[in-house]
Amino acid sequence: MIKRALISVFDKEGILEVSRLLTERDVEIISTGGTYKYLKEQGIPVTEISEVTGFPEMLDGRVKTLHPIIHGGILAIRENEVHMNTLKDKNINTIDMVIVNLYPFFEKVTSDLSFEEKIEFIDIGGPTMLRSAAKNFKDVVVVSDKNDYNKVMEEISENGDVSFSTRKKLAGKVFNLTSAYDAAVCSFLLDEEEYPEYYTISYRKAMKLRYGENPHQSAAYYTSTIHSGAMKNFEFLNGKELSYNNIKDLDIAWKVANEFEETACCALKHNSPCGVAVAGTLLEAYKRAYDCDPVSIYGGIVAVNRKVDKDTAEEMSKIFLEVVAAPAYDEDALEVFRRKKNLRVIKCNVKPQDKHYMVSVDGGLLVQQEDKKQINDLVTVTDAKPTDKEIEDMEFGMKVVKYVKSNAIVVVKDKKAIGIGGGQVNRIWAATQALDRAGDGVVLASDAFFPFHDVVDEAAKFGIRSIIQPGGSIRDQESIEACNKYGISMVFTGIRHFKH
Repeated sequence: MIKRALISVFDKEGILEVSRLLTERDVEIISTGGTYKYLKEQGIPVTEISEVTGFPEMLDGRVKTLHPIIHGGILAIRENEVHMNTLKDKNINTIDMVIVNLYPFFEKVTSDLSFEEKIEFIDIGGPTMLRSAAKNFKDVVVVSDKNDYNKVMEEISENGDVSFSTRKKLAGKVFNLTSAYDAAVCSFLLDEEEYPEYYTISYRKAMKLRYGENPHQSAAYYTSTIHSGAMKNFEFLNGKELSYNNIKDLDIAWKVANEFEETACCALKHNSPCGVAVAGTLLEAYKRAYDCDPVSIYGGIVAVNRKVDKDTAEEMSKIFLEVVAAPAYDEDALEVFRRKKNLRVIKCNVKPQDKHYMVSVDGGLLVQQEDKKQINDLVTVTDAKPTDKEIEDMEFGMKVVKYVKSNAIVVVKDKKAIGIGGGQVNRIWAATQALDRAGDGVVLASDAFFPFHDVVDEAAKFGIRSIIQPGGSIRDQESIEACNKYGISMVFTGIRHFKH
């Protein structure tokens, strides 16, 4: 039976209704600062926390609930005779319900506030009360989420109390919240520590997905509580809800499109680019990306780095696409897309922001920096030298190859990825796949070195004139000699771009 409730909320939404119900049930309400003032103004009988503790709030409100009278009343086990005698001896009353929501650190940490101002939004008393109540949930109802108010009020109205199963769930939600809250604070204070001793992350569920990669796999989508990012800060403008695979593909397609300063388009399927091109106009860039692989683009995702106009929208609408992503859209372009009610149209408001990439393994988590390394030096290692135009295609190819599964080969012609091969267990298979797809080409780009000269031999059959690769194999000289034999120029970058 609830006799006494402590309420301290930053977000006042819904708390008045809860307080009225508790008052009707003759529950004594204890409250703090702003919450006390709000409830009193609304005519709710309420006792200020300082009257209970006999000690005034101090240090600009930093200390108000951190007191043994409060935590003794929360933590005492009601069936423990020693505990209850201690409360009686110390003249402490039990607290049977704790309703607390925290200072909005998640929101404030990403704002323009100063470091010192953000520190003040780190809640101390709130999490402490919540954790105390959650530990003693059998005796204390703890509510940390305003979305649970209705459930709690319903059970109190129907049964006069809150069930064990609901108490247990509410307690679990407390530790779920405070662990994410603490992780956010940790990330904020350890922002210069790339790999701290304990890797804590703070993510909040953005949506429940229909299923994962396959219909038999459940899935949900979580976004960072403290970091911005393209896949967090996008706007959904049209179409069906996003799926697990849509979000994975959208992330890569948007990253590829934003590799380029020029007007660029990336077509992507199954987490791998199938067409990438740049051009003077968006319409031309899309047509060139489409021409890279007119078959695979069907049912895929298209991302561009410029505002979509009506003509480009009309062209895109000629085939079935799952998702179109862009930084902006003309209104008449959106009207074109809205004719396709299932086409997902996404407005990406920020460029890729991620600093780290994470992959879960059974019982562990691999964490690494995002691969943002650009080419610094090109070292020509052959007799033949690449032309300026070939160097432009080389640089284009290496920007694309970063996003193709290893082993990765990209064949380029006029800043257009006309052949893409990846995900093979050896490099010659990837090369053959890319060259067959391209038919012809000018430049071949590889994500890693050549262990043998066979890739050069294959490239020569298709008329490749220049090759760009990291170099570093003990058999580099074999490939260099093969290039010299065929009159192909080869450039080493010294930078590997594995994507497993």
